Amino acid sequence: MACAGPAGGRQRVSMQEHMAIDVSPGPIQPIRLISDYFPHFYPFLEPVLHAPDPQAMLTPAIHSAPQLQPEPEPEGDSDDSTALGTLEFTLLFDADNSALHCTAHRAKGLKPPASGSVDTYVKANLLPGASKASQLRTRTVRGTRGPVWEETLTYHGFTRQDAGRKTLRLCVYEDSRLRRRATPLGELRVPLRKLVPNRARGFDICLEKRRLTKRPKRLDTARGMSLYEEEGMEAETSGEERGRILLSLCYSSQRGGLLVGVLRCAHLAPMDANGYSDPFVRLFLHPSSGKKSKYKTSVRRKTLNPEFNEEFFYAGHREELAQKALLVSVWDYDLGTADDFIGGVQLSSRASGERLHHWRECLSRSDRRLELWHLLDSVPPQLGD
Repeated sequence: MACAGPAGGRQRVSMQEHMAIDVSPGPIQPIRLISDYFPHFYPFLEPVLHAPDPQAMLTPAIHSAPQLQPEPEPEGDSDDSTALGTLEFTLLFDADNSALHCTAHRAKGLKPPASGSVDTYVKANLLPGASKASQLRTRTVRGTRGPVWEETLTYHGFTRQDAGRKTLRLCVYEDSRLRRRATPLGELRVPLRKLVPNRARGFDICLEKRRLTKRPKRLDTARGMSLYEEEGMEAETSGEERGRILLSLCYSSQRGGLLVGVLRCAHLAPMDANGYSDPFVRLFLHPSSGKKSKYKTSVRRKTLNPEFNEEFFYAGHREELAQKALLVSVWDYDLGTADDFIGGVQLSSRASGERLHHWRECLSRSDRRLELWHLLDSVPPQLGD
């Protein structure tokens, strides 16, 4: 190697002298990233070409290496959690009215599979349980990756027992007009046992990849009951409740009889192939007392959470009614074939638990409506002697 001498001529420098000149003593700095010196070991990193800097060629070689700062680790449990965005919502367990209110506020940082704008909505499910029975959804907000819904989804008939054992699943879907099925963008699950009754709680949680649904190996007696969410919950959901009904009882002193109100049902078992039912309710006061012992509500089409708000009257004194039993059954209407039984409940002095309490409380007071949710049995109510 040659360099300029004092007389303007070129002077020969050996390789040993060259190394001694360029490598000056000093503090040794640690290597921050090995990829700074060996980028070819990481084929997924695109090489960046820069024009050579003449000033950098004159500095020692140890200072010419780029000092890159390591990228910060993403927040959250995994890379997928932050990559899918976050969902902001509020939960309120209204214990006085047996209802669960879920208010979907907004989503941030959604990553749709296709580029451009995105149309999204939120779908809610209560687990364990049949997916169609507890399925609620918001409206679709179009043209944004940061949608704002500000919409409340309400589950009626939600009790303290449900809060202790159920989980709420919220899933954000892309409602694409070009696809027949919506594309899940991410989901999250909240154990409801952490909720304090009658106190709202806000959440802002990262979305995760949606868990795949696995069907049971054999179908249940009810055709729609095969739509369950998790393999681990299969044993528990196979004996899942058939639904619940909200009844209103009132002994009218003016009319001299019992007023029975069929208000609504919730989380009914799906009986049709489309995953829904066409429910209606039958009432029977046993032993029968004339032609007005049997009543039937109207049919609500394609729903698992029907609202009836119909009232029926049974004449009789308190002493007579106390010796009778009110049989309530929910059915799925089928045109041309026999109706499918969904579930039933019996209120009488021979019942137990809340059924007995509801019946006795009604007959002991006058002109006061008492509303109470009742779980439906999987077998029809049995007629006593």
